[in-house]
Parts: sequence; structure tokens; C-alpha cells
Amino acid sequence: MKAMYYEAFEQTPDIRMVPDPTPTEDGVVIAIGATGLCRSDWHGWMGHDPDIRLPHVPGHELAGKIVATGKGVVRFKAGDRVTVPFVSGCGHCSECHSGNQQVCPNQFQPGFTHWGSFAEYVAIDYADTNLVHLPDSVDDATAASLGCRFATSFRAVADQARTGPGEWIAIHGAGGVGLSAIMIASALGANPIAIDISEEKLAFARECGAVATINAAAVADVAEAVREITKGGAHVSIDALGHPVTCFNSIKNLRRRGRHVQIGLMLGEYATPQIPMAQVIGQELEIYGSHGMQAWRYDAMLAMLAAGKIAPQKLIGRTITLEEAVPALMGMDRADGTGISVITRF
Repeated sequence: MKAMYYEAFEQTPDIRMVPDPTPTEDGVVIAIGATGLCRSDWHGWMGHDPDIRLPHVPGHELAGKIVATGKGVVRFKAGDRVTVPFVSGCGHCSECHSGNQQVCPNQFQPGFTHWGSFAEYVAIDYADTNLVHLPDSVDDATAASLGCRFATSFRAVADQARTGPGEWIAIHGAGGVGLSAIMIASALGANPIAIDISEEKLAFARECGAVATINAAAVADVAEAVREITKGGAHVSIDALGHPVTCFNSIKNLRRRGRHVQIGLMLGEYATPQIPMAQVIGQELEIYGSHGMQAWRYDAMLAMLAAGKIAPQKLIGRTITLEEAVPALMGMDRADGTGISVITRF
């Protein structure tokens, strides 16, 4: 099969032919219809993820059709259209039994712990626990866009932050994760504030449901700007970028007993950000991480999509070829333009 492949971190990946995958006893092989390009893939290529073993094929946001199954798979068959959370559980541990596959200690992550979806085919383990049937109304590109950014944002906004109608939610970073969070928060009846340094992205954030925007490069104090808009601070705040500055501001701009959720990865030199801990203690703030979303929670997200309450397809900026994905991956730290890129042609 054709795949994007690299043998060393930070070196230009190749497009080359590699052996087709075969399913494990409890796994499947999926023919990729579409796969999203995510900043997490860039982190992996940079060598920030200790789970990656070289040589490697990246890619973790995917949708396609099952072409082969292991003999232990009972819920899925060849021909089924499916997607999968980027964090997949083993189905056997205590976390999986409690319904929290997203923090499974034995988790399977295509594109990180195993070869991923920047290829014509990908093998997925623990299929019965993790695969999600796709309705005919959801095309492959839209389904692929759900796999990391949108699903992670859904869990962060709806489950971890428990965002409710009328609440103010500050979202730091208007990239794919941030725009997803804005759209979901708006659908839940909350009041999203988008914070970024790009006027182009802030304009797009308003189209996605932001009721207010802040250009972080044009104000002296982002937290104070949020406090002024919200008359006291955000009920919920999300760092959708993953930077020491946005993490700090996201906690700092909360009102008393507010909830901060960290979605943006804090890896490498950003792994130990400064936190205003006196405020966390004195104002009883809540701090959460959000790491993907369980397969069984996809029904709620797909129901909102079917009802027209969310439109993740609006966040797709462009569809590209596997070859075009090489420079796109290498340049993800620059975060130019709006919307996300999805590979649809191999």
C-alpha cells in the first residue's frame, strides 16, 4: 500500500509502498476514505511522543470501510463504514469496564502506538470496543474530522466542563480544536468567547458561534479582557492550543469556582507551564484534562450532527492528496489559514 513514512524525527517523510496490514484476532483492517491532518501528528513527527517507534506511519483521524476482520470480531463485518476514536481502549481493564476507554492504560492509538492512517489501509485493534458505525448521511471527510479535534472538544465542553446554557466559555486558540469547541458550546446554549492572534481566525470563529472575540495581540491583559466581557470571569475556559501563555490565561480568566479544561497538548519544552495556584486554591477552581472521547459517546455527537445543531464539515478548510500532506504536516507549527486539512486522495 501507499503510505507516508518516516525513519527519523524532524526529517521529511517519504511517500512509499509498504506492506499491507493484516488484522489481529480482535481487530480489523480499514480502507481509508479520508484522514485528517492534526497538530498531534506534527508533535509525533517532531519526536514529542514517547510511544512512537521508528520507522513510522502517522495519522489518527480516519474514516473508511472495513475490508478484513479478525475471527474474534463480532459487532463489525467487511463492508461496514466506520470511524474510531484516536484513543482506543483494550476493553478488558478497569478503566474500560467503567466506560473510560479514553484513559485506558493499555490504549491503542493509530498513528502513535501503532502505524496510522496516512496510508491506503490501517489496522485497528480492539474493534468491538472502539469502532463506530457511520450513518450514510455522514461522508468520510466529515467523519474523519470528528476523530480527534471535534470528539475531544465535545467531551471537553459537554462532559469534562459540564458546560450549561447561558454560561460564558472562553476558548483560547481558534484552530481546529478551538473552532470545534466554539461550535459545540454554542449548540449547548453557552456563550463562547474566541481568543486568538489572527483576525481571520476570529472572524471565522464568529461564523462558528462565538458571541465575542479577543485579539490577544491587541490587548494588554487577556484575562482582564475576558473578565470585562463576562462581568466577572468565564464559567468555563479551554486552552485549545497548548502553550504556557494560553494555559495560564485560561485559568487566570475564570470566575470563582470556574472550570478550566486543557485540550491542547503540552509536550516538550511546554510540559511544565506556570499555573496561578493561589487563585486555584482561593477561588476553588477546577482543572481538568481532556484526552479523546469514548466510542460509546459518539451517538450523542452524531445525533447533534443529524439534527443540524453542529456542522463539523464547516471546519474543513481543504481536501488534499497524500503527497500534499507532507509539507502540510511539516508546517503545522505555523498554523496558517482557517479550517482543517483532510486527506481524501491517495
